[in-house]
Amino acid sequence: MNSPVAEYVEALLASERLGRQVRHHRLLPGREAAFAAPRRPWASAIGELLAARGVEALYAHQALAADLLRAGRHVVVATPTASGKTFCFQLPVIEAALQNPDSRALAVYPLKALAQDQLRGFTELTGGLPEPSRPSAAIYDGDTKPSQRAKIRKRPPNLLLTNPEMLHLSLLPHHGAWAQVLANLTHVVLDEVHTYRGVLGAHMSQVLRRLMRLCRHYGSDPCFVFCSATVGNPAELCRQLTGLDAMPVTESAAPSGARHMIFLNPEDSPASAAIQLLQAALSRGLKTIVYAKSRRMTELIALWAGDKSGRFKDRISAYRAGFLPEERREIEARMASGDLLAVISTSALELGIDIGGLDLCILVGYPGSVMATLQRGGRVGRAMRESAVVLVAQEDALDQHFMRHPEDFFARPPENAVLNPANPVILPRHMVCAAAELPLDLSRGGESYLDGPGARQALASLLASGELLESADGREVLSPRKRPHHNVDLRGAGSQISIEDADTGEVIGAVDSLRARRETHPGAVYLHRGRSYLVHSLDIPGATVKARAARVGFSTRVRSSKDTEILEILGRRELLGTRVSLARLKVTEHITGYEKRSTRGGELLGMVALDMPPSVFETEGIWFDVPDEARRAAEAEYLHFMGGIHAVEHAAIGILPLLVLTDRNDLGGISTPMHPQTGGAAVFIYDAMPGGAGLAREAFNRAEELLARTLAVVTDCPCELGCPSCVHSPKCGSGNRPIDKAAARFLLQELCCGAPGEDRPPSITPTPKEEDAMPEQATQPGAPAVVTPRRYGVLDVETRRSAAEAGGWTRPDLMGVSVAVLYDSGPDEFIDYAQEDIPALAERLKSFDLVVGFNIIRFDYGVLAGVHPFAYRRLPTLDMLAHVHERLGYRLKLDNLAQATLNVGKSADGLQALQWWKEGRVDEIARYCRQDVAVTRDLYLFGREHRYVLFQNKAGQKARLPVDW
Repeated sequence: MNSPVAEYVEALLASERLGRQVRHHRLLPGREAAFAAPRRPWASAIGELLAARGVEALYAHQALAADLLRAGRHVVVATPTASGKTFCFQLPVIEAALQNPDSRALAVYPLKALAQDQLRGFTELTGGLPEPSRPSAAIYDGDTKPSQRAKIRKRPPNLLLTNPEMLHLSLLPHHGAWAQVLANLTHVVLDEVHTYRGVLGAHMSQVLRRLMRLCRHYGSDPCFVFCSATVGNPAELCRQLTGLDAMPVTESAAPSGARHMIFLNPEDSPASAAIQLLQAALSRGLKTIVYAKSRRMTELIALWAGDKSGRFKDRISAYRAGFLPEERREIEARMASGDLLAVISTSALELGIDIGGLDLCILVGYPGSVMATLQRGGRVGRAMRESAVVLVAQEDALDQHFMRHPEDFFARPPENAVLNPANPVILPRHMVCAAAELPLDLSRGGESYLDGPGARQALASLLASGELLESADGREVLSPRKRPHHNVDLRGAGSQISIEDADTGEVIGAVDSLRARRETHPGAVYLHRGRSYLVHSLDIPGATVKARAARVGFSTRVRSSKDTEILEILGRRELLGTRVSLARLKVTEHITGYEKRSTRGGELLGMVALDMPPSVFETEGIWFDVPDEARRAAEAEYLHFMGGIHAVEHAAIGILPLLVLTDRNDLGGISTPMHPQTGGAAVFIYDAMPGGAGLAREAFNRAEELLARTLAVVTDCPCELGCPSCVHSPKCGSGNRPIDKAAARFLLQELCCGAPGEDRPPSITPTPKEEDAMPEQATQPGAPAVVTPRRYGVLDVETRRSAAEAGGWTRPDLMGVSVAVLYDSGPDEFIDYAQEDIPALAERLKSFDLVVGFNIIRFDYGVLAGVHPFAYRRLPTLDMLAHVHERLGYRLKLDNLAQATLNVGKSADGLQALQWWKEGRVDEIARYCRQDVAVTRDLYLFGREHRYVLFQNKAGQKARLPVDW
C-alpha cells in the first residue's frame, strides 16, 4: 500500500496541468543505520539513560564525535538534519558533570526556540538520574525573568544554554558574575554553526575570541563542539570563527527514509504553482512547510493560500524574521501540536526548531545553495518516514540552471561557508568591548587575542582615534567606556530600525538600517502577517519607520544609481582573456525613486521620485577588466557594449552562489564602460555589506570557474533577448536597462578565450597616514590651525554671578567678570584683569599665536563677550575640554586631568570663588585663578611634549589620552 506521500507524488506526476511542468523526479532511497560503540565504555549511569530512551547503541558518527571530545579534541559535526548531532555533545557534557559536579558547559544557539528544544531534550535525557547527581541545565536569554536570571548567576547550572546576543551583552561584559562558569568551563557548544557566516559570522568570530580570552583569564581551556549542516569546508569555517583546529565528522550513520526530489518549472507564477501544490497536500492531510525567498513573498503566499483554501484557511500561517517573539512562539506551538497543517516561512524555519513531523517541503525558488536545499528538505520525513521535496523554480539564473541540468544538483558538493574575521568595520567594535572586559596586555606574548586576523592594525587605528587608550605606564590598553557592548548589533553591520504602526504606535517589525532605504523608504509597501502597510516616513537617525495599514494592489521596487572607488588592491592576476583584481572598495548608492508594479502580473504602474541622502560604505570586491580589444570587437559587430557588460554583471552575480555559500542579495555589482581609476571598462562584484564578508575573496580564488559558469548560463538559456533566468536581475537599480544578451555572450567569450591586453594597474590616491594628518584643533571654523606657537596665552575667567543667578549656563554673557587671569608665554608672566580692564585683555589676546583654556570657547569667551564686544571666538584657540570631549565622547574636569597627569589639584572651586566675590576678597579669587591658569599651562605643555595627558576613568584606572596640542 502506497504512503500518502507516494500517492501525492503519483498524482502530481499524472496531473494534466502540473505533470508537464515537472522537469525531474528522483527517488532517493532510504538508508539503514550504522552503529558503533565508543572506544571507552560509558559510565553505567549514562548507559542506563540511553537504555531508558530505547537507545541500544550510538550511530557511528555519534560515537566518533564523543571519542574525540572525551580525548580533549575540538570537533565539528557536519551531518544532515535529524542525524542525532545532539547526542554528540550531550553525552560528554553529562559525563563531565558526573565526574565533577563543578564542571560547566555553555551551549550557544542562534535562535531562542532552538535553546528551548534542547533544554527539553536534555531534561528528558537526564530525568532518570537521582536528584543529587543529576546534571542541571537552564536557559539564560532575553525571555528569562530577572529573578530567575539572578538565581542562575548565583548558582549556575552544569549546562547553560544561551544565544549570541546574551553571550555578547550579558556574560562577557559582566564576566565577574560568571566566574564560576568561566573557571570551570569544560565544553562550549555552537549549534547551527553554518549560520555564522557573512556579517553574523564576522561578529561571532570576535565574540568567540573574546570568550576564549576570558576563559584563559579564569584558567579554563574548554573543548569546542561545532554542530553544522552539511557544508563544503566545516573545519575551515570553524578555524575562521575561532582560530581553532577542529576535527571534522561529516559521514552520517543515521537512518533516513526514502525521499522524492521533484524539480518543477512552472508555466504560471511560482507562487501560484506552490499554492496548487499546497492545496493538494492539505486535502491529503500532509503536514507541509513552504519556503519562500523573501518576507514579501512569504506574506503573499500565506495570504493567497488562505483565500483559496476554504476550510483550511485558519490552519495556514506565515512565519518570518521581523515577527515579534510571541508571534513566532505561538506559530511553532500550533505547528508542533498539529493545529496548523501548513506554515509558509522564510529561512527563519530552516534551522532545527521542533515543529513536529512534516511530510512535504515546497521550495518556492532555489534557496541559493545546495546546503540550504538539503537543510530545508531535511525538515521532512524524520523517523524513516517517506517524504517529498518539491523545488518550484523561479526565473532566477540558478533556478533555471538546475531545471536544465538537474543532474548537476545531485553531483554538486555543498558550498563553502565563508566569513571575514578581520572585517574592518566589525573587528574594532569588538576590540573596544574586549578592552572594557579586561585591559589588553601589550607586553610581549601577553595577549594572544591581538594575534587574530587584522587585530594589530585595528588596535593601532583605535589608539590613534582615541577610541582605545593606553594605561599610564603604556603596558595595557583600556576602553574609555565601561559598557560599549550595546553599541554593537551582532545581526548587522548597521543598527536595527523599528517599524511602527503610524496610527497605534505598535511595533510591527524591524529592518536593518542597511536595508531600510531600499525596503522602507517613504511610499514603500510593507507586508506583515497578511496585512499591507504603506510607509509614511523613514527616520534613520531616530531608528524609526512609520507605516499605515492600507489595501493596495501594487508592490514597490527602488531605482538607484551607484559608483565605486578603488581604495586598496589586495590581489591582482591574469586569467583566461582578462585580469581579475581583489580590492577594498568604497561604494556610493543613490536611491533616486521607486517603481509601482501591479501585484498580479507585475505590470509597471508608475514611477515616483525620491530625494534621499546617499548610502556610502567600504567593502571588498573583485573586478574583471574588459580589454579595449574586446570592446572594439563588440562595437564592430554593432552590439550594445554597455548593455553587454551590464548583462555580464547580472549573470555573474546570479551564478556566484553556485561557488560560495551566499545569496545574490548579499552581493552587489557595478558595470562601467570607463572607470576613472582603471582607465577602461570594468565589471565589479562586491560584498553588499560594510567591511566585506569574505565572499569576494572566495570569488577571486575561483574566478576562472566563475567566468566559465557565467558564459554557460548565458549560452544555455533559450531566451533570445535576455530574461531573469540569465541576465536580468530582480534588484537592478536601473530596471535592467540597458541589457544586451548577445553582447554579453560575445564579451564573455572574449574574456574566456581572448587576449588580456595591456596591464594597466588602477590609479589609487594614497590615504594619508595618521602622523601626516594635520591635528585638529578645537577652534572655530576659519581660525588658523596652530601647531607649535611661538607665543601663546593661557586664560581663565571667574565670574560675579552664578549660572542660577544669570538664568542658566546658556547665559554666560550675564555673569560678569570678577577676575580674569592671563598667562603670557612671551615675558613668562601672569596678568590679572578686572572687569573694566577687559578691553585691554582683548587687545593683548590678538597678539598670540594660540590662546589656551579649559571650556574657554563655550564659557570664558561667553562671559567676556557680555562685558566687551569683541569676536573672541575668532581667535586661534585650543579648548582642552572640547578636545577631551571629542576624543572620549564625554567631558572631564580639569582637576581629574591635573591630578592624574601632574599630581596637583585645584585649591578651590567656582562656588568658593563666587562666595569670595560677595565677601570682597578679590585677592583670594586672583590667587585661585592664577593657580588654575598655571595648571592649565602645565597640562598644555605636558601634552604638547608627550602627545598625551593622563586621566582617571570610571573604573579608577589611569589612562593616556592622546592629544595633538
